[in-house]
Amino acid sequence: MSKLFEPATLSTPDGSGLQLRNRTVLAPMCQYSVTARDGVPTDWHLVHLGARAAGGFGLVVAEATAVVPEGRISDRDAGLWNDAQRDAWKPIVDFAHEQGAAIGVQLAHAGAKASTYPWLPGQAEGSIPVEEGGWETVGPSTTDIFGLAQPHVLDVDGIKASVQSWADAARRADEAGFDVVQIHAAHGYLIHQFLSPLTNHREDAYGGSYENRTRYAREVIAAIRAAWPDHKPLAIRLSGDDWVEGGWRLADTLRFVREARELGVTAFDLSSAGIGSYHGPSGPGFQVPLAAAVREALDGTDSFVTAVGLLTDPAQAEHVVVTGQADGVSVGRAALKDAHWPANAAKALGITRDVNPRADQYWRAAW
Repeated sequence: MSKLFEPATLSTPDGSGLQLRNRTVLAPMCQYSVTARDGVPTDWHLVHLGARAAGGFGLVVAEATAVVPEGRISDRDAGLWNDAQRDAWKPIVDFAHEQGAAIGVQLAHAGAKASTYPWLPGQAEGSIPVEEGGWETVGPSTTDIFGLAQPHVLDVDGIKASVQSWADAARRADEAGFDVVQIHAAHGYLIHQFLSPLTNHREDAYGGSYENRTRYAREVIAAIRAAWPDHKPLAIRLSGDDWVEGGWRLADTLRFVREARELGVTAFDLSSAGIGSYHGPSGPGFQVPLAAAVREALDGTDSFVTAVGLLTDPAQAEHVVVTGQADGVSVGRAALKDAHWPANAAKALGITRDVNPRADQYWRAAW
């Protein structure tokens, strides 16, 4: 039997847990497909996420979904700041469930990296000017590190309002039927901007010391956990290391994940970087050591840790899980190329077609 295709359980505060049919996770990937620019998901999202649910993923995670309009990475991002968006997510969630997959949503706020052009062919780069539909961004401090328009610095009242917006979005995610909320605290977006000394230059209770720089993240987690049902797991994606001296480093991550676990986070996805020039490793599975370190730090806490980053080969993914470096794998770009990555990986790893996670309608592809 393949370890990668064994069921897994994400623990919950009430002890019930969420069972996944296997340990493959579709990583959240921006689609920049809300052409009405109103944050409402479209048929594209149904087809994109639905195809990967039918392709066998144990957990499908919808793309970075903004908790407020000004938190969008681009003007074509999805959102969960109003009920129209919530209602549009419902049929997408229902379809994923019909295919046997659990489905989560990555709640996000881009902070100073918001209001940029969609990362699509033929699009411009950089900040969208206000006169072209862009907006003033916000952040913990002013910064030139991203090469974008200067953000407005959040005051304490602004921070409190921001924390509440995460909780409100989590409540709508529950009403839409999502099984998991994943907090986006990676890739240089707002929570990460508070965490990293490279972008947080505050001198108040939200800046300076580790305790202060992690305060916003801890408040967001606590607010979401209070709004999110006890029978549903809470997840987080972290940049495990900025790979920049003086930035957020792995030692900080290992300290923080223990605190996040105490606050009710039970699933951890380990990416890296997003602030400053990249000086880290590269190559297949280059971020797996971050996941392995976090898994060791959380040993005995009933947590589910996933590795992500150039995990494309089934044998490679199996090795990560079998050797205990992670409890599962998040697959991103390989799943853009192959919506049936899990089903094909299962076949390559010797899973017979009677238990292959491929949708029944595609059984003839499993020869």
